[in-house]
This record gives sequence, C-alpha cells and structure tokens, in this order.
Amino acid sequence: MFGCLVSGRLVQTNVVQVDETKFLFNLENPDAINHVVIFMTGTIPFPDGMGGAVYFSFTSANQQPAWMYLGYISNEKPSAIFKISNLKKDIPSEQPTLLFSSLNQASTARPAVHVAQIGISVEQIAQIYQQTPVSQSNTNTVSSFPQKMLENFYNFASSFAISQAQMTPQPNETFIPFNVLQKWFDNIQKKMANQPNFWKS
Repeated sequence: MFGCLVSGRLVQTNVVQVDETKFLFNLENPDAINHVVIFMTGTIPFPDGMGGAVYFSFTSANQQPAWMYLGYISNEKPSAIFKISNLKKDIPSEQPTLLFSSLNQASTARPAVHVAQIGISVEQIAQIYQQTPVSQSNTNTVSSFPQKMLENFYNFASSFAISQAQMTPQPNETFIPFNVLQKWFDNIQKKMANQPNFWKS
C-alpha cells in the first residue's frame, strides 16, 4: 500500500503494519538522509474520507521515539516529499507521542540505535487538515521571536515617555523624540510583514 524512497537508495516497500491503521518504515543510516518521499503504491486506495498522516521519529539509544508530524498523503495526493535533515537536530523534549506504541513495545521489533522511522497513520482527512507540520511550526516559532523582541523593546521604551512640559533639564542625558521611536517601530513592522527573515542577513 505504501512505499518510501530516499535519494540514492532502492525503494522501500518493507512497511511494517503495527495495527489496522498504523504503518512503519525503518530508515537506516539517517544521518545521510536529507529528504524522504512517501507514496502510495496504487494497490489499495484509502477509504473514502481517509488519508495517511505521515510522522517522523529519530531514535537515540536512551529514549523512546518522539513522533513529529510531517504532512500527509491521500487518494488525491498520493505522494509527498519531506525534508528531515533539520528535524534530526530538533528532537522534541516533551513526552513522546506513542502513536506507534504497539511496535515500540515489542522487543523483537525495537529499532537499533541511529535508526530513524517514518510512521503512517490512517486517519480522517478532516482531522489531518487541522494538524500543523513540524516544519511550519518551527518556522512560525523562529519568525515570532524577533516580533516579540521588537514589541517588548517598544513597550519598554514607550513606558518612559513624558511630555515636554514634564521634562527637566539634564545636561548629561540625550533624549529621543517619541515620534522617532514610533516611526522606527512602524517601519520595522512593515519590513517584517514583507520579509520576515530580513533580520538574519
């Protein structure tokens, strides 16, 4: 029903069925993998209204697999390519999601050290659409950081704003008009909206 393809390797069709709705691929030597393609072989379609949520885990010696949602395949979208190179560096620290626990708990099927896994869970397509791929989640987290820092600085600086009548002479201090800060804040907001990653350059 499913196939897995890593560049430079033979197509994998040795999917392990965990239960009626869970399937698993083991990926040897994951450090050499940048992208992986998951596809339907065309022999068995998904039932109406169903699709396959695709998950990735990178198993280390002393932890259970932590599953990260990559995306999905369906009858209308029978294949998808996913970038996993960065995900191997960002293993979630929270309690692992035991989506494929039936296989994880089987000692004969426990993956060896340095073996990544691709899991496919047959779920209702409406529920799959509501999930956010880990790649988009990470991007949103990174891009929101400078936004929060910008707002924090603006709020902090504006809290010291005083009117000209409230000012007292302080020869050793330099003052910046509040409208200059406001103009800077507005310009940066517009720039972030048009080019969210400009601050990285």
